[in-house]
Amino acid sequence: MEKTEANQCLGVNDPLPNLIERTNKYLLDLRLAHWLTQKQYELLCVKPSEAKLAHLYYLPKTHKPGTPFRRIVSGLKHPTIIISTYLDQLLRPLFNKIAFKTTTTSGFKVIKQVNEWSTNNLRKETLLCTIDVADLYTMIPQTEGVLVIKKMLDFLELKQIGGLKIEAIIRLSRFVMRNNYFLYEGQYYHQIRGGAMGSLLTLTIANCHMFFFERNIVKQITNAGGLYLRYIDDMFLIIN
Repeated sequence: MEKTEANQCLGVNDPLPNLIERTNKYLLDLRLAHWLTQKQYELLCVKPSEAKLAHLYYLPKTHKPGTPFRRIVSGLKHPTIIISTYLDQLLRPLFNKIAFKTTTTSGFKVIKQVNEWSTNNLRKETLLCTIDVADLYTMIPQTEGVLVIKKMLDFLELKQIGGLKIEAIIRLSRFVMRNNYFLYEGQYYHQIRGGAMGSLLTLTIANCHMFFFERNIVKQITNAGGLYLRYIDDMFLIIN
């Protein structure tokens, strides 16, 4: 946590009751302003008896030198999880639509595409390169993360998705990104930069951010007859 400086320690004061209250009030304000329908409002509201703050834990990356740790914020009952999941269900299919040529979800797909490319393009001077983005989830500024959603929706020329207006999507995304709280070793923390690794919405935002970041790179590689593929923060390119 010290490395990324993405979290603010709140001490031992539990932010959960206030977060539940603020989440439901924010949803009510959106309902009264007609950004949400009654059905959407009821779907997204937090039930205090079912809400629980997220907690932080670490998993070792055994495949990397020095065995570094991957941080996971588990928030299956976090007050914003319903909003996050709802938004992700709307946004992820759109991302998959625009990025299917350059993203991959399996090693099998990578091997298949490399084999196809190699049939006519493999030479002695062919360069194979892997690139990893360090701390992607915590390095994306929260405001920029929300704006990249707007950028994707503008790119697709959409005014609403699933009966939800774009402005409502942006407002809800901003609220989720700014309200990641978790418990770690008896201390409460507020994430002030990036999104929670473990949140579905954070994954989609990270993917969208990378999609627009890499567009010029992809263009240069494909124009040169190369191949570029990415899985979240891991990139692979092959080029002469």
